[in-house]
Amino acid sequence: MDKQWYVVNTYSGHENKVKEKLDMRINSMDMQQHIFRVVVPEQKEIEIKDGVKKEKTKKMFPGYVLIEMDMSDEAWYIVRNTPGVTGFIGSSGKGAKPTPLMPYEVDKVLNSMGLSRLEIGNELNVGDKVKIIEGPFKSMMGKVESLDLKNQKLTVLIDLFGQETPVDVELVQIEKA
Repeated sequence: MDKQWYVVNTYSGHENKVKEKLDMRINSMDMQQHIFRVVVPEQKEIEIKDGVKKEKTKKMFPGYVLIEMDMSDEAWYIVRNTPGVTGFIGSSGKGAKPTPLMPYEVDKVLNSMGLSRLEIGNELNVGDKVKIIEGPFKSMMGKVESLDLKNQKLTVLIDLFGQETPVDVELVQIEKA
């Protein structure tokens, strides 16, 4: 099975509790090979109240949590039966498996949080083949030459006019080939 992102519905206001419980269950039931990441979509907002600036974290989608997992029967059962989870989005019910999010949908949410769908070092390494999916070199294939973990950028060698040319791209602009 390959891992994909799914949306889970929770009781509103219980998103972080569900994330904690899922993380605990993943570890206690040894499911790290099936359930990879649990993300509560949030963004920081600056609020000015009585002339004082305050940074506030606001839920992007109250009542929803994103989960990166492979949809095995066991992983599906564990997520579905976690306290606070009311179900998967994109499932018709009656035991039907849900539909995963499209990569561009996940990228949009994770990018706004400063995260990426691909994890440098775990999924992406020097020498890996990648496809550039946005920007001026869109749809070109290349090989990863170097990685910048801190800035979530990488240098990709692409074939430009018959020569290997290094191009700097952001992590969100590529997908693994």
